[in-house]
Amino acid sequence: MLAASGRPRYITRVRSEPGDSHADRSTADSERWALLVVDVQNDFCTGGALAVPGSELVVQRLNASIGEARRLGAVIYASRDWHPAVTNHFADYGGTWPVHCVQQTSGADFHPGLDLPPDAIVVTKGEDQGLPGYSAFDGHTADGIPLAADLRQRGITRIVVGGLATDYCVKHSVLDALSAGLHVTVLEDAIAGVDLHPGDSERALGEMRAHGAHLTRTGDFSPPPRKNPHPPPPSGQNHA
Repeated sequence: MLAASGRPRYITRVRSEPGDSHADRSTADSERWALLVVDVQNDFCTGGALAVPGSELVVQRLNASIGEARRLGAVIYASRDWHPAVTNHFADYGGTWPVHCVQQTSGADFHPGLDLPPDAIVVTKGEDQGLPGYSAFDGHTADGIPLAADLRQRGITRIVVGGLATDYCVKHSVLDALSAGLHVTVLEDAIAGVDLHPGDSERALGEMRAHGAHLTRTGDFSPPPRKNPHPPPPSGQNHA
């Protein structure tokens, strides 16, 4: 698999394999799942430096999903961009994007209307000056544990994903989750895209679906299915 930078990346598999000690977990543990809220930060919302159209509706729908996930006992993760002030991710230094989500600024804060519970696990990414950090799987928890490893430790094999933006951080997070062996459901009405190039978001949805993600809507919210409706791509096929 290749990262957006073109460099090879290797994602630790989360799903237990035959012979893996994790395969002996109880049935209850094997059913654990999580909601991953991707980058719902001020700079990506209305009035922000890189505002995504439709972001306010995404916040509303995610709040409903967060409430339902808590009711069902899911673990809730929230990823965030946490960029240094100087990075080649920004146009000022040769990149694509305006300055956004800089560490210790209000633009990097989660949207004030996002109802994250106190025990939500924050996943920080984008700290490397030389890498974009689009995927939540590039990030780590407050304890420094990579997201894939944290999921594995908790026995989580299925995730529901929503957030910003469809064609970048959501897409890369979903594809990396699938590569890690997770079963993935995308809340297609709780995401919104930048569409730097017209049609990017639709293409991203198609790519996620083709790689094995299950797409649904918040009104049909439920834990992700045990099996993806589409098989994963052949071994060695890159997604970015």
